[in-house]
Amino acid sequence: MNANVSSSAEPTRIRWKIFGVLFLLVVVNMIDRASISIAMPTIAQELNLSGVMQGLVLSGFFWTYALMQIPSGLIADKFGPRSTVSISTVLWGASQALLGLCHNGIALIGARLLLGASEAPVFPAGARLNAIWLNKKERARGAVLMDAGGPFGAALGGILVAEMILFFASWRITFIIAGVATILLGFLAHYIIRDDPTHDPMVNEAELSIIREGQNDGPAVQAEGESGSLLHLMSLRSLAGMLVGRCAWAMMFFGLLTWGPSFLASALNLDLKSVGFATMIIFCAGGVGSLCGGFLCDRLVSGGMSRARSCKLLLTISGLLTLGAFAALPYVPDVTSSIILLSCASFVLMWGSMYWSFPPMLAPRSRVATVGGMMNMAGSVGGICIPLIVGWILDLTGGSFDPVLHFFAACAVVFVIMTNIIDLRNAR
Repeated sequence: MNANVSSSAEPTRIRWKIFGVLFLLVVVNMIDRASISIAMPTIAQELNLSGVMQGLVLSGFFWTYALMQIPSGLIADKFGPRSTVSISTVLWGASQALLGLCHNGIALIGARLLLGASEAPVFPAGARLNAIWLNKKERARGAVLMDAGGPFGAALGGILVAEMILFFASWRITFIIAGVATILLGFLAHYIIRDDPTHDPMVNEAELSIIREGQNDGPAVQAEGESGSLLHLMSLRSLAGMLVGRCAWAMMFFGLLTWGPSFLASALNLDLKSVGFATMIIFCAGGVGSLCGGFLCDRLVSGGMSRARSCKLLLTISGLLTLGAFAALPYVPDVTSSIILLSCASFVLMWGSMYWSFPPMLAPRSRVATVGGMMNMAGSVGGICIPLIVGWILDLTGGSFDPVLHFFAACAVVFVIMTNIIDLRNAR
């Protein structure tokens, strides 16, 4: 028990410093994983890489990232999020720096595989930190503070990496600098993050009281010490809804991330500079939307609405508005309106960040990171599949993006249905 500050003092806010670090980690996470795409034309020319080899280098990250999600969750549950996050960050920084030392395609693939595996633990460990450090009225804010780093990283990463490559006249130096910076961030994470609020000397009794509020309610806590399979401790209906819903959401998000620039260039006839600027606007809108959705959800809960109703209401609105935006895009007559509509779609789509509040709401605390890893694996599978699906649709339709947008609209329908299947009546 901490005894540093009296309970009558103003509550400290260490929990939000921790989630600020998680936000920064996810921003850097997205920049590091996307940097290879920005540098690939230069790398391919210097190393004489074939198109197939370029594809293998780009996709290598996602295979190990997906495969390591559940093991990463098990590791975070067993050894705690502090060590898991800090070691993961140092390893992915080293992997990023190694990219700058590679001299052929095989070496690049190896570094990318290592990068995917080492980045995998961040989100599962973040889900466990949500369960440990936040009360039930703060879970959505914690979830979106972590996940919002993704769209902000996507928005800023391309511009930042391109400018660094131009400034240093070297993709190798850029990757090495990025890797070293990430390693330093790993040491910061180890300094700030704690596995238990009562072990943090900076947390006072007033903040501990806020953290404990409602944490002893519900079957998730009662099952803390139970053994048995996860399906014994958690509803199959909720688990299936969460996994399929997250996969559908990821297809829309990664669809925008991977094929959005091609849509802007091909369907809207934008030049490269305009594509970069429009992409930044669209994903900045997504980052702001993520934060707004989470804070609105927690505000509704604080106002008396149940957690189940507030989450499902906002996520259903998100899915329906995203559905309407994708369905309407083929009929929008001008470029400016299309970019505005895509930005609006990104804004409400990123309310889906609230999915990261589900593992701590539904799973026993001893299994939160494992469930988070399963959910992120489902999202990663969607991220792996959607580039292939979109490419297949474009080949079948002669390059038309209209059927692609209709497919994204269908994903929004699945997202809404699966979200409403999740049983949150006993969520904590």
